Amino acid sequence: MQYFSEEHEFPGTIVRTESPIYGFLMHGFNFSPDEPTALIQWEGGPCAVLAPVQAFILKSLVNSPSASNWQQVDSDCANKLLIKAACDILRQASNNNKFTLVHIEASSLSGLNAQIPVADEAICRLIHSESEGCVKSNSISNPEKPPNPLNYNQFHSQLRAVNIDTSENVEAFYLDRIDLLRGTFGVLLFLYSVMSTKGLDNLRSEVSDPDEPLIDSEFGYGSQSLINLMITGQAVNYVWNNYQDIGGLKLRGISKQSEVGFLTLLEHHRYCEVGSFLKNPISPVWILGNETHLTVLFSFEKALVCTETPSEVARRVFKSFDPDGNNFIQTDLLQDVLNILDLVSEPEYVDIMRKKLDSENLGIILLSSFMDEFFSEETNSTPDTFTLFHYNGLPRSCPNNKVVYQEGKAVLLECSVRSVCESNPMLTCLQTRWPNIEILWVNGTTPSLN
Repeated sequence: MQYFSEEHEFPGTIVRTESPIYGFLMHGFNFSPDEPTALIQWEGGPCAVLAPVQAFILKSLVNSPSASNWQQVDSDCANKLLIKAACDILRQASNNNKFTLVHIEASSLSGLNAQIPVADEAICRLIHSESEGCVKSNSISNPEKPPNPLNYNQFHSQLRAVNIDTSENVEAFYLDRIDLLRGTFGVLLFLYSVMSTKGLDNLRSEVSDPDEPLIDSEFGYGSQSLINLMITGQAVNYVWNNYQDIGGLKLRGISKQSEVGFLTLLEHHRYCEVGSFLKNPISPVWILGNETHLTVLFSFEKALVCTETPSEVARRVFKSFDPDGNNFIQTDLLQDVLNILDLVSEPEYVDIMRKKLDSENLGIILLSSFMDEFFSEETNSTPDTFTLFHYNGLPRSCPNNKVVYQEGKAVLLECSVRSVCESNPMLTCLQTRWPNIEILWVNGTTPSLN
């Protein structure tokens, strides 16, 4: 056991500690009374931690042999799913299968660590309170109890760190101390554990700008580096595959296929490019991002993330040369596409193909023509219809203010022309992964990304 020095271990370049951080301080991992495996978010900015943990909970559910009963889960099973999700995230962050878990001395908090916030306006106001630099909590069993103040310095003075050498022992540690996750400071303690397990030197080497905090100092939002750290164990700032050369700078993205995926509305607006490692994860679970919030999409249809067929690889490579999504490329790019796909790319052959695929001499090659020529006999491995579920942890963003999974029936249209509907952010976001998708939501209402 070692004492945990906030000043030494967590300088402001990693986590700046102005008032919005208290949204993290006052948040535990707590499940919805209406959906036993869905985490609730009490406003604030902790979705950058909550949503990835939720995604890994759902990863376990969709891969469970008893998936048919996935919505009938008791509290003990829910806690074990939470612990497994925490272990999965920590395992990704660890470079040598060594773990540093940050916890707090419960005896010094007079029971604060076991308390859970209540979903009412008073608690929401307390979460955002800036007065006197304190954070406050009420007991769920006695909401009339006066709040207990604990200022920032008091909180950090009680932090301790323990080094653990196996993931099995990490699981045992949390099983014996579930309140470290479920209690008042669960989200921040777990965030500190992920950062400590990763190692601050490793964090600094991966983030693009060491002076940029992982948590926004004004609004408390998590940065893309933090989101990537929680999803993949890499604190890089970009979501494309491997490296990209931008203006002579080699910028690092995601290095391998992720366990759970990431899609973002920002890609539709051309603010970023999400690579196939995040779009096609190992499990059919995706974190969905917009400008200010993270939610989660998932399915039990494993074929949505199966290994890419050669035709799917070809389609992805072709589109990498079509950044505007026009479904065509310039004819002078054909040789590069063929070369990446290990197809014949000799200049004489490429000239013949250019003339054939651009018979009207327009200077472009259509995706459909390219696929018909080189991959006409291959079929898409993605099913035409499948069921999706969506999670949003904010009660105010859910029907009847109840955090439950929203079910949708998806169909992939045969038409190659994508319909853009700016008034439907959910559909627009999902079209960055499935361009021709249409969804009918069972309750008749499109879920919110906010």
